[in-house]
Amino acid sequence: MNVATRDLARACDRAIDEQRHRGRGRFGQRFHLMPCAGWLNDPNGLYQKDGIFHAYYQCSPFNAEGGLKFWGHATSRDLVTWEDRGVVLYPDTRFDCHGVYSGSALPCDGGAVFAYTGNVKEDEAGRDHDFIVSGRQGNTLVVASPDGQRFSEKRLVLSNADYPADVSCHVRDPKLFVTDEGWGMVLGARRLGETRDEDAGEVLVYTSPDLDSWTLANRVTTPERFGYMWECPDYFELDGVKLLACSPQGLTGPQWDGKNIYQSGWFRLEGDVLGQCELGEFALWDHGFDFYAPQTFQAEDGRRILIGWMGMADTPAEKNPTLDHGWQHCFTVPREVTWDGSRVLTRPVRELGGHRRAQVQARGHLTLADRPCFDLLVEGVLNDRCSVRLARDLELAFDAETSELVLRFSGPVGAGRGERRAHVGGLRSLRVVGDCSSVEVFANDGETVFSTRYYPERYEVAVDAPDANVTAWELAVPTADLTLVPRSA
Repeated sequence: MNVATRDLARACDRAIDEQRHRGRGRFGQRFHLMPCAGWLNDPNGLYQKDGIFHAYYQCSPFNAEGGLKFWGHATSRDLVTWEDRGVVLYPDTRFDCHGVYSGSALPCDGGAVFAYTGNVKEDEAGRDHDFIVSGRQGNTLVVASPDGQRFSEKRLVLSNADYPADVSCHVRDPKLFVTDEGWGMVLGARRLGETRDEDAGEVLVYTSPDLDSWTLANRVTTPERFGYMWECPDYFELDGVKLLACSPQGLTGPQWDGKNIYQSGWFRLEGDVLGQCELGEFALWDHGFDFYAPQTFQAEDGRRILIGWMGMADTPAEKNPTLDHGWQHCFTVPREVTWDGSRVLTRPVRELGGHRRAQVQARGHLTLADRPCFDLLVEGVLNDRCSVRLARDLELAFDAETSELVLRFSGPVGAGRGERRAHVGGLRSLRVVGDCSSVEVFANDGETVFSTRYYPERYEVAVDAPDANVTAWELAVPTADLTLVPRSA
């Protein structure tokens, strides 16, 4: 560890210690991964090795409203209870001095290999940069780790000069995958148009035999412009079906009115991601207020698991009160991703069921009070009437006239959030998972999902669904321990 890294590590440890003494307040989550201190955003480097789940996250430990980016690390045996292992990757080289940006990991050679974007903002005297077409380095770096805590020397494998000449400086978020000949990697990119309004999002696909030498194999996009930038790409298969996921920025048109400023979803990919291919229709992962930059990984038992950032950039109207306690944002509940023959389904990981306690059952109507952590299931819903009040001024309801599921805030509990809708056709079932400051809704066995943060004065749930079967459980998860797990030797 060089002097710069050591100084950064000590500063991060002080910030974590200050957070431990401050506590996280009444809205601190019980079973959602939160930052060790300060700000959290994109999930990075998700994998499982020897039964242990590893989750890395982009964080700004010194500022709960964002700032210089590091990678934090947490581990779990059940994807529900997490041990925070502190900050492990630092912006300490000339290739990443302005931020350790997003990336990914894969188990490899007894440990894991990582790829991430090193952000550098150039400061040339007398030159005015916009950091889109000039002034920014989007470096792709590779490191390895035997234990998830100790890292090899950072290796620069791709820089701006290695990307196509017609893309902007915004090339980032490498996601690794395995190919028949070695390694593959997808990168989000912004292809330049004649004007900024004509810039178009795409995914760059690279291959390598050894993780050091990389060759551009393909550029994947839609026939018509679909946003100006595709962030956080992911490529994987479900039951032989190929999927390309990304988070496109700049989507316009009536279908995006009333939705989030940025979207996250998936395309079905026909053909070869390394060669000739076509993308199908884009579908959202989540229709709620707080969901962005998801990443998937394959667990050791073969399941494909997705984790997203339960937050959203560039939404100044949404003021999360956790800022008063020195932290902001969290991850979603990890979700199992499956293919039902025509679409993707996402459901909470089965491990969450192991924390269910105090079951309550009712027919048509049920009320819960003072239970911040709950798992609610409504089945056999009648399409013309179903509503769930999740807190004062927060309602989930089925609109029979439009066949839409509606999540609506009508007061301060939403901290600036309003309404989100999604067409569901008929409504057969609802599952709602609540934590101290979040609610996640899974309709029709995971066909449609809503995620949101919320900040109620009092925890209360009331179900009105005549003739439906309603079951609720309290979720008993130990309060997160802010004591930092000792670093590996």
